[in-house]
Amino acid sequence: MVKSVTRNGGWRPATGSKFHLIACGLTFATLVSACRDDEVSTAPQSRPVRTQLVEIVEWREAGTAIGEIKPRYESDVGFRIAGKIAARPVGVGTVVDKSTLLAKLDSTNEQTAIRIAETDVAAAQAEADDAAGGETRQRGLLQRGFTPQANYDAADRRLRTAKARLEAAELAKKDATERLGYTELRSDDAGVVTAVGAQVGQVVSAGQMIVRIARTGAKEAEFKVAERALRSVPRDPLVEVSLLSDPAIKALGHVREVATTADPVTRTYAVRLSLDTPPDAMRFGATVQGRVVFEEKRVVQLPSSALFDADNGPAVWVFDPSTSTVNPRPVTVLRYESDRVLVVDGLATGERVVIAGVQKLWPGMKVRLM
Repeated sequence: MVKSVTRNGGWRPATGSKFHLIACGLTFATLVSACRDDEVSTAPQSRPVRTQLVEIVEWREAGTAIGEIKPRYESDVGFRIAGKIAARPVGVGTVVDKSTLLAKLDSTNEQTAIRIAETDVAAAQAEADDAAGGETRQRGLLQRGFTPQANYDAADRRLRTAKARLEAAELAKKDATERLGYTELRSDDAGVVTAVGAQVGQVVSAGQMIVRIARTGAKEAEFKVAERALRSVPRDPLVEVSLLSDPAIKALGHVREVATTADPVTRTYAVRLSLDTPPDAMRFGATVQGRVVFEEKRVVQLPSSALFDADNGPAVWVFDPSTSTVNPRPVTVLRYESDRVLVVDGLATGERVVIAGVQKLWPGMKVRLM
């Protein structure tokens, strides 16, 4: 028994010794438990990571522009003679065939000219017949010696003059007939009327635009392209043209013409594309989108969070399924976009790349897939 010394020199039992022993035992057990916990906490643990399977896909960098379907051949049609418009049976949007009547002039004067020409022809024909009879008689008399040579020469000269007048009268009649035909304006080819320039009752001059016709046989797409974009387009590109209202309706086109000067207001260049067998749904005036491919690559698309900066450039963490560890892998980035990066070299199909928490990893670290 443990004893303590009293003031008078005697001994007495130490009543708190049992509790001290218990306290010491508890303290020792606590220290041992804490050491064991430290040993467990320092043991390596696998970190959960989110990964993405590497898949190589075809990527194309393309440029787009908004344009309009226009006819390749469009002409202003007018009368060859002046006159007053009596009828115009077509309007904007009218589909016409070849020889369709577009407009008609008042033909009163032309019909009168034809009647006058017919009268002149009849008079010239009568004079020519009379001169021919006189020439025949004088030739017979000259052969028998009953008339001098001078009389026959005069009859022959009169006959030639009459024939010339008859020919002139016939030409005048032909001209008057043609002028009557000019009073009717007809289409030279199939197409659609895109504009009108005169109304019924209006007096027009020769050559003035009455209607504008666009041929439906050849369609084109016109785009306004900035100078910078024009320089980046490859030589003789194949352009995919699709309707803006229905992208499924599309056609292929080739650059046919590029304007030599820029528009003074927009500072853009007009580019015309000839379309290969465009569908009927691509009507004149329809809004279309043109798409041309600048570059084609085989890339791996990764989220921006998968990339980190290593000593020698951009890299990613690649998961090793055999050891359940991750290791850095340098990669070559083609371009950075707002929410992803395009990798062109450094990864193979089927590998797994960590796409979240890349800053908390180190080489050879044990991880587990989420």
